[in-house]
Amino acid sequence: MNEAKPSEAPLKITLISLHGLIRAEHPELGRDADTGGQVRYVLELARELSRQPGIQQIELLTRQIFDERVGSDYSRVEEVIEGNAKIVRLPFGPKRYLRKEALWPYIEMFIDQALGYFKRNGLPDVIHGHYADAGLAGAYLARLLHIPYIFTGHSLGRVKRQRLLAGSGNAENIERQYNLTTRIEAEEFALETAAMVITSTYQEVEDQYALYDHYVPERMEVIPPGVDLERYTADPVDESRTPIVSEIHRFLRDPAKPLIMTMARPDERKNLEMLVKVYGESEALRERANLLLILGTRQDLRELPSGQQRVLRNILALIDVYDLYGQVAYPKMHQPEEVPALYRLVHQKQGVFVNPALTEPFGLTLLEAAASGVPVVATNDGGPQDIVANCRNGLLVNPLDPREIEHALLRALTEPDSWQAWSEQGMQGAAEHYTWSNHARRYLKNIGDIVSHSAEPALAVLGKKRQLPNFDRLIITDLDNTLTGDAAGLAKFIEVISNHSHVGFGVATGRPLDSVMGLIEELQLPIPDLLNTAVGTELYYGKGLVPDQSWRNQIGYQWKPDEIRKLLDGQPGFYRQSPEHQTKFKISYEVDPQLAPSLTEVKRLLRQAGLRANVVLSLGMYLDIIPVRGGSEYSMRHLLYRWGFAPEKVLVAGDSGNDEGMLKGRTLGVVVGNHSPELNKLKNWPRIYFAEASHAWGILEGIDYYQFLGNIIIPNDQVDEQQF
Repeated sequence: MNEAKPSEAPLKITLISLHGLIRAEHPELGRDADTGGQVRYVLELARELSRQPGIQQIELLTRQIFDERVGSDYSRVEEVIEGNAKIVRLPFGPKRYLRKEALWPYIEMFIDQALGYFKRNGLPDVIHGHYADAGLAGAYLARLLHIPYIFTGHSLGRVKRQRLLAGSGNAENIERQYNLTTRIEAEEFALETAAMVITSTYQEVEDQYALYDHYVPERMEVIPPGVDLERYTADPVDESRTPIVSEIHRFLRDPAKPLIMTMARPDERKNLEMLVKVYGESEALRERANLLLILGTRQDLRELPSGQQRVLRNILALIDVYDLYGQVAYPKMHQPEEVPALYRLVHQKQGVFVNPALTEPFGLTLLEAAASGVPVVATNDGGPQDIVANCRNGLLVNPLDPREIEHALLRALTEPDSWQAWSEQGMQGAAEHYTWSNHARRYLKNIGDIVSHSAEPALAVLGKKRQLPNFDRLIITDLDNTLTGDAAGLAKFIEVISNHSHVGFGVATGRPLDSVMGLIEELQLPIPDLLNTAVGTELYYGKGLVPDQSWRNQIGYQWKPDEIRKLLDGQPGFYRQSPEHQTKFKISYEVDPQLAPSLTEVKRLLRQAGLRANVVLSLGMYLDIIPVRGGSEYSMRHLLYRWGFAPEKVLVAGDSGNDEGMLKGRTLGVVVGNHSPELNKLKNWPRIYFAEASHAWGILEGIDYYQFLGNIIIPNDQVDEQQF
């Protein structure tokens, strides 16, 4: 067994945040729904961690983007954040900027790119995924590489679906727009893998994560994010020499009045229209204060996403309906470095900050207001509950009750003693509870404990002896119904393989080893260069069938076969397959789809029983339960990482569900014409070619499609993200 890492050894931590526009200096917060608090969170976390003792390196992996619409900053391969913290941008998917909902088909491509990066630069001690997409990718990498995994959801799909449906949303439209089924499954996968889940508030733990099958409270750590107390202060602002202040004043008839400020992107969940209505319908508020709306940045409203356009147009219509001209400021542009001056201006005018959002996972703007001495009125949902409890700097309101919002704002504007107390308490509370240095120290204390009890990754030290022959490309194919099923096609495939010595041949199958060898002899197949058997739980190399020892060392993690059999043997429509189909790390059933629980329900049964395993359904009736670190996609990436094969030089072919994992990613996928319906969901995915021909003829068609025997081409490297 590998030894744990010494607790005093310096740590290398990999943060992963895949969507949004991430750059070290002047991040574009509020540009769109994907470029907000999460971007700031991961940057500040990386920056503060780099300042702590015992840190070797902090690397923030994100997506490399080549898109003139967003600028050249996001195409740089590496960028220093501070000290030994850096951004590393890996290319995957189309070069252009994509919204997060369009990234799902490319997650496996990122995983393959990250494996290549780790191969070149060394493995981290900890991987920390942020949001569902990076949650999935980070958990996958952690499972494959045996590295401790940390997850921060930021916002959660089950919660979002609940609230969208509660708002009379159409379930089909919601699913089409947000891909919530995919997102929720990714979150479950991340939660199942995580050694620790970092949340910002207790409300997240108790009311949000509790909705998930893999809710394990003892893995949850509430570590609130911080606020930069050097940037956010109550120092006076020179109104005559501050450009953003001049921009605000040009909207206002009486700029000396106090300000009611809100800052959020124009999103329906931010409830901004309610705020404008409350202000417009309250003569008392209009007499005492101006309204300042900081709604992201925009050059042209017509170029914004449709949802943001709709919210902004509704706000502008309300300003007109209530005739609020001269009382409401809504500047089009502001720079990130100008944000502290906005809070200081509100403090100077003895105004108030308001967050009327329908839902607020944390509320970083409330911390900024607190540190700047600005009292707050905030939604009683989520993070604001903890912030106001700790800082005692304002009032919580029901965001759907206009009278409650109006009353709270008037209290802040008309009670000087309350305003002063909230202002002073906010600054004290922010300094006591919400500094990044406090966050980083608690974070590293927990991380250190996890790492000190974790074994060294199996792939951290690779064997020097090469067990694979010296070919420069590799074809890996499923056996039953992919390679077999047509004698003439099989004969032609064998001829092609035999005549091209630079092409390696591998088999990936659900069959156990003895069954595979019997079929190979029966069909007079050449002995494969590698065998990936028993649904990706066993790896063998060459004619001598040399087992991959590093793979064997990892596959048994958290495997409890007796408990799994006890749980599933009694399920309706479940029939254990004969003993020759069972292996040490594979439990195989034949299921009656009319009687048996669905695949989703089987996963839920295992999760609720605390059993960690992968579930693979093939041909609609063969169900395999394998270890959580098992599966053809893991075993294939393990061997590619170990032996240094480029994914672009590996062609994989399959016909059923147990082939899905290895088909996705940067390898060149071929689905034969006689495939089962469960693979139809991969149509139009990048680097997955659906052949018209069946069986071995389909593999040969895929070989021609990619010109795999000569100068390889990849015609299907991109897809239209509008489909996802």
